Amino acid sequence: MPDVLDNELAAYEAMRNDLEAHHMGKWVLIHDEQLVATYDSFEGAANSAVEHFGRGPYLIRQVGAPPIVLPASVMYGRSHGSDKMRIR
Repeated sequence: MPDVLDNELAAYEAMRNDLEAHHMGKWVLIHDEQLVATYDSFEGAANSAVEHFGRGPYLIRQVGAPPIVLPASVMYGRSHGSDKMRIR
């Protein structure tokens, strides 16, 4: 799944100049490397994302805001009773 999120981030970066010119401060939802829509709030973007795409993956980001970097311990954890990793 990290590869998918890397692709979504790369798609955002490819669109960044246009997004910053036309949607500064808005929240964007990107899925399958496509801009789905822009929103006035994170909550609006998140509700739409869950409604249309379930648990994801997808990218929600505020246009013009610096990226947030989370430590791996926050993003990944072992599933109980499994040797597989899951995203929290």
